Amino acid sequence: MINKKVNSVAEATIGIEDNMTIMLGGFGLCGIPENSIAELVKKGTKNLTCISNNAGVDDFGLGLLLQQKQIKKMVSSYVGENAEFERQMLSGELDVELIPQGTLAERCRAAQAGIPAFFTPAGFGTEVAIGKESREFNGKMHIMEHAFKADFAIVKAWKGDEAGNLIFKGTARNFNPCMCGAAKITIAEVEELLPAGSLDPNQVHIPGILVQRIFQGEKFEKRIEQRTVRKRE
Repeated sequence: MINKKVNSVAEATIGIEDNMTIMLGGFGLCGIPENSIAELVKKGTKNLTCISNNAGVDDFGLGLLLQQKQIKKMVSSYVGENAEFERQMLSGELDVELIPQGTLAERCRAAQAGIPAFFTPAGFGTEVAIGKESREFNGKMHIMEHAFKADFAIVKAWKGDEAGNLIFKGTARNFNPCMCGAAKITIAEVEELLPAGSLDPNQVHIPGILVQRIFQGEKFEKRIEQRTVRKRE
């Protein structure tokens, strides 16, 4: 069994260079590869194209890369709670491609499965469809979307083993599983890294064949993006 373990986030991110396209798992602040993002900030890697559901918040997650002007293009489905993301988009400093959320997920999954393109009804008749091939299926119009092409996919998992098998926890599964294996190299940062064979095969969400590098993160903040409480009665 191939050992995919690397000893640090610095070693895991070797090869990520300026002008590359990177997939990053997570939804809001849930399940984001925060250690890897912090390392990219530290390295100063720039002119990145980032494929992610959104861009975190101003002072956390991808928002840190935006603050340092390291991202040239965001491919997302939601501007979200990030004021700097919104400012850069409206000012024209940042190239933004907004995609229906289901289409974003399927473009990741298609890349994972080696499918070059697919048809979806989402976006037909809107700006999303401009310049794209359209075709009718069962009396309904669809547009063709292409699978993503990325250099690296960086995901976050709850548990993993040295063979690269991953288990996600709760809603942190979100975009992480469909990004595994959807790029040339997949990096997984995990909260707990175990020896190969330690995970129950029935509980594994992603097999190690889809992961090239895995490491145990040193710090996870577990932030809540929007805290909603009710008044005490």
